[in-house]
Amino acid sequence: MMMMLLGFIFLIPLSFIIKWNVIVVSLFMFIYIFSFFSLNFFYSNISYFIGLDYMSFSLVLLSLFIISLMLLSSNLICSSSFVSLNLILCFILMLIFSFLNMFMMYLFFEFSLIPLIILILGWGYQPERLSSVLYLFFYTLFASLPLLLIIIYLYLTSGSLFFDYEYMQSFSFLMHLFMVLAFLVKLPMFMFHYWLPKAHVQAPVSGSMILAGLFLKIGGYGLIRFMFIYEYLFFNYSFIWYSMSIWGSILVSMVCFIQGDIKCMIAYSSICHMGMCLMGLLSMSYWGLIGSYLMMISHGLCSSGMFCMANIIYERLLSRSFYINKGLISFLPSLSLVWFIFCCFNMSCPPSINFLSELIIMGSMMNYYYWSFTYMIIISFLSACFSIYLFNYCYHGLFHNMYSYSLINIKEYLLLIMHLLPIFFILFIIDSFIF
Repeated sequence: MMMMLLGFIFLIPLSFIIKWNVIVVSLFMFIYIFSFFSLNFFYSNISYFIGLDYMSFSLVLLSLFIISLMLLSSNLICSSSFVSLNLILCFILMLIFSFLNMFMMYLFFEFSLIPLIILILGWGYQPERLSSVLYLFFYTLFASLPLLLIIIYLYLTSGSLFFDYEYMQSFSFLMHLFMVLAFLVKLPMFMFHYWLPKAHVQAPVSGSMILAGLFLKIGGYGLIRFMFIYEYLFFNYSFIWYSMSIWGSILVSMVCFIQGDIKCMIAYSSICHMGMCLMGLLSMSYWGLIGSYLMMISHGLCSSGMFCMANIIYERLLSRSFYINKGLISFLPSLSLVWFIFCCFNMSCPPSINFLSELIIMGSMMNYYYWSFTYMIIISFLSACFSIYLFNYCYHGLFHNMYSYSLINIKEYLLLIMHLLPIFFILFIIDSFIF
């Protein structure tokens, strides 16, 4: 694993010398090499406090894939500094997903905020980006400081900070709250989500793609890691976050219907889906864990693709408003099928891993609390409604010009198909790590 990371470090200064498209090819080569790493259910490829298991392997692979697609989608603003910043961000995320040490994970968890803030402030295109950065900064900072206190306490009492160490049992709700708060904000759970729509709307397309595709997954990954350390605490107190997630997902689904901005609506749909992911995790079962894990991967690809699509429309019409972007089936007819497939996958239609993950999560929720299925049906129905609403409002209606032509180029089709194909083809290899 260290060999892979060292190779990636040397790619960062190269971004000032070679063109961005060569960097993208190099990233795909990294993905190819990385996919041949040998894995186990527990940590393997261990070197210098860094290791991989099934959870971290897929998320590191997702990080490399999303970063390469980000660079493909941002060719209009692809300067050397922009490419190097994205590579630094990808390197930090790879470290977060592969560290065996809690403190090192926390350190890079905090440090990932700096490149993201530079990305939003430097390449965002609206004056409100300063307030969105402040929201993002203070939410993350105040929520993660209690986690640092917990890490210090664990080191003083146990003398170790490794995830595979046998720590003492605790019965304190305060300890549980401090432990999970940072990850609930990053996920984000309902009531801690106010920074997300602001950051998404003000960020450039690459910022939105990395926020939806990777940053929200840090929260789920952190919860998985700490859940295995303090199982009793999660068994005892997870009902609090479980009930908040259920009601939050229903309310956020309703909030989606009153949005006037395409990016804002996709951001709120992310909160709804990550709420379902959290419910699967908090059911504390094997199937809940697998369902949440699959939802993190599928949501990372699907949501990133939808933000990419919203950016394609914005580049043509210079607006993200529902009230202006009407009748796009006349203006961009060739894009309508891809947009429709993305909306279908966003509402968890088969054949996609979104559908499989939602089905598994529903089963684990019924195992935790039988009547959960009624709430899950409501959430799934509302999710389908706002996805159809998103497609209908954009593509149907009367376009403000009286002619029809398509302005989509081959590179953009390639970019969108590369988001779609893994969502479908992962189904064929799903039995290799579930059963």
